[in-house]
Amino acid sequence: MGIIRKGICAVLLQLSGIAAYAQHTGPEQSKTFKEMNEHSKTATKHIDTATFGAGCYWCTEAQFQQLAGVDKVESGFSGGHVDNPSYKEVCTGTTGHAEVCNIYYDASKISFDELLAAFWTCHDPTTLNKQGNDVGTQYRSVIFYHNEEQKKKAEGYKKKLNDEKAFEHPVVTEVAPFTKFYKAEDYHQNYYNENGDAPYCHFVIGPKVDKFKKIFKDKLKTNK
Repeated sequence: MGIIRKGICAVLLQLSGIAAYAQHTGPEQSKTFKEMNEHSKTATKHIDTATFGAGCYWCTEAQFQQLAGVDKVESGFSGGHVDNPSYKEVCTGTTGHAEVCNIYYDASKISFDELLAAFWTCHDPTTLNKQGNDVGTQYRSVIFYHNEEQKKKAEGYKKKLNDEKAFEHPVVTEVAPFTKFYKAEDYHQNYYNENGDAPYCHFVIGPKVDKFKKIFKDKLKTNK
């Protein structure tokens, strides 16, 4: 459950009062992240769901829990062909499932566009079936869309990020329809908050959360 690769020039981008890093080869601000900001102003009030796979779901869960407007985050599995898989089964890489998080959010406080910006910031979307030392299809970068609007935005922003060469290498994030979500075992839920003293939390998740909080400092929950 790996660490985002280092050594790539990062540029600080402004998004609706929150900053987002893109691994960029030039000094320009990303037009795509600016566009996400514009669309975020049209959100209506209701609880919606986003489903993202960004490698280790412990890391993804801990990061998205920081954001104001995110009501709840659940870790689990999606995108495969095995019903009710266990964590052990998914780790074999034979189920087709990815480690994902269901992110339940209040669209009047945070938009899907902003969540997409956080998604592409919180991991390396340019490595195929790999995040840091974690290798396998279960660690793939993926957005499972719940409706046509989410599909359009995910595919559109992915294309624009690649057209702008916002990252050193092409974004390989899979964009696929949501089918089923299988919640992971209880000990995987709220993992970082419950196991903060564990070595993996201390050395891997903690630094990623600290970086995420600095980037999105104006969009954090007040108790964070």
